[in-house]
Amino acid sequence: MVLGCNQLSESKDLTATKNSTVVSSDKEEIQKLIRQVLVWQESKNTIDLLPVLADNKDSIYIGFDLEKHKTNLGKLRETNFFAGEFIENYNQIILTLDRKMKNKEFDNWLVGDLPPFIFANDVNPWCLCQDVPYDKPNPWESVEVKFISFEKGKAVLTWTWGNSKWSKDFKYKVQVCKEGGRWKIIYLQGFDYLESTRKDGL
Repeated sequence: MVLGCNQLSESKDLTATKNSTVVSSDKEEIQKLIRQVLVWQESKNTIDLLPVLADNKDSIYIGFDLEKHKTNLGKLRETNFFAGEFIENYNQIILTLDRKMKNKEFDNWLVGDLPPFIFANDVNPWCLCQDVPYDKPNPWESVEVKFISFEKGKAVLTWTWGNSKWSKDFKYKVQVCKEGGRWKIIYLQGFDYLESTRKDGL
């Protein structure tokens, strides 16, 4: 999987790097980006993560609607939240799942059942959760980020559910980079290519 933005090189942990400091404005912008993405993914403007096609009996999913998928890619670009590498990674997830379904590498996926693969299988990949831990304050607007590493134009971080008990055992990994003068998402843990395209149960 391409990590992009001129390749996200390994950098030293912030706690061990005296000369690496997170610029306050960058930190705020990145946290705002994560919150915006989480609010967007639950809005009416989000994408249909699994634009599947059913057979003529509407009983088994046989692949993906690649025209709808192209529309999804366009929507992702229009948000200005995502770097090109993230969009291409999502593209490859869907194309790989489509190919594996058509090659019968998965068990039949009955309409109404959960997918036979890991991606978006009973868990929202945007947060790796089935539900939000609380309603008020808005959990998406309250997430907090913690930086693992930070270089000029590149950062690795995790987000949690803010100042709540739910953050104790929860961390969601994110990678961002500066593209076109603004911070954009390059990697989300719930969209990991290898994990997402793996058969469920393996």
